[in-house]
Amino acid sequence: MAVEHITTKNFDEKVTNSTGTVLVDFYADWCGPCKMLAPAVEDIAESHPDIRVYKVNVDEENALAVKFKVMSIPTLIVFKDGVQAETSVGMVSKQELEELIQ
Repeated sequence: MAVEHITTKNFDEKVTNSTGTVLVDFYADWCGPCKMLAPAVEDIAESHPDIRVYKVNVDEENALAVKFKVMSIPTLIVFKDGVQAETSVGMVSKQELEELIQ
């Protein structure tokens, strides 16, 4: 499954009201560590078809960044059955990302 960009308009539908595991990557286009993390996030999306993976551009969706208290990017938040379960701030390895979604 490919990584999909989401907005404030469809966040509840795609994340909060969903069942199962969802990974949300809060990023910005100008963020170096975000660009470095992107291939690992895409690998997770492809190697775990049971997990939905979404990206939120904090520059375009500031309300979501504020709602989830995103102070630094990249910030990864794992939701389980619509509830925030895990959060990771900063650059992480693919192995750490795998552990985060478990």
